[in-house]
Amino acid sequence: MYAEERQQAIAALVAARGRVSVAVLADRYGVTTETVRRDLAHLERLGLVRRGHGGAIPAASLSVAEPALSEREHTRAEHKDRIAAAATSFLPPSGGSVLFDAGTTTGRIVGALPPEVDLTVVTNSVPIAARLAAMSTVQLHLLGGRVRGVTQAAVGAEALATLSTVHVDVAFIGTNALSIDHGLSTPDADEAAVKRAMVRTADRVVVVADSSKVGRRNLLSFASLEPIDVLVTDTDLDDTDRRQLIEHGIEVVTT
Repeated sequence: MYAEERQQAIAALVAARGRVSVAVLADRYGVTTETVRRDLAHLERLGLVRRGHGGAIPAASLSVAEPALSEREHTRAEHKDRIAAAATSFLPPSGGSVLFDAGTTTGRIVGALPPEVDLTVVTNSVPIAARLAAMSTVQLHLLGGRVRGVTQAAVGAEALATLSTVHVDVAFIGTNALSIDHGLSTPDADEAAVKRAMVRTADRVVVVADSSKVGRRNLLSFASLEPIDVLVTDTDLDDTDRRQLIEHGIEVVTT
C-alpha cells in the first residue's frame, strides 16, 4: 500500500471509529509507529484528523452539537442497557443516597433498580424523576431550575444553589465526551455548570458512557479525570484508552 492510500484509509478509519490509537494503526497497516505518527501529522495538516495522546480523533470531534434526548435514547441502546445493569453494582447499601445526572444511560440505571430499593435520590432529570416518583421506597429530591428541552434537565442558578448544599454517597454521571486531556465534556455551558457541581457532591463518582464517547472532546470540560472513581462502558473500548484510564486511577468496568 502506498503512503497516500494508507493515509486515506487511516482518515476513513478514524472518522468511522471516533478514535484510533497509533499502536492499532501500526498493526493494522504493517508499518512502524513512527510512520503512523508521520501519517497522522500529514492528515492533521490537511484538517482531516486531530492528534491526541497516543492516537487520533476526527477533526470534527470537538463538537458543539447536541442531539435531542429522543434521538439519543435509541443510539447504541443495547450497549447502554448492559452498562446500566453493570452500574447497579455500585449503588450504595440500603438507605444510602444517590445522585442521577440527566441522560439516557443514567435513565436506564433507574430502570434497572430493584422495585424494593431503599434510597434517597437527587436528580435534575424530569424523566428520571417521573419514573422514581412511583417508587414508594425512594425519597426523591428533584432539582429546580430552567428545564432544557434538548436534555429535559434542570439547569441554572436554582439547581446550582441546591447542589451546593447536597452530599451523596454515589453520583452517576453521564457525559457527551471523555478524553485524557479534556476530561468529561459537554456542549452547553449551563449543563456543564450543573454537572461540575454534581461531581463535587459525591463520595464516589461513577461515569456511565458507551465507548463511542471515549477519545472525543466537546466544547466545555466539566471535570478532569481526577475525581472519577469508576467508568462503566462497553467492551468496544480501545485497549490503549483502557490502559490510559487505569493509569489515571480509574476503575474501568466493561460489559
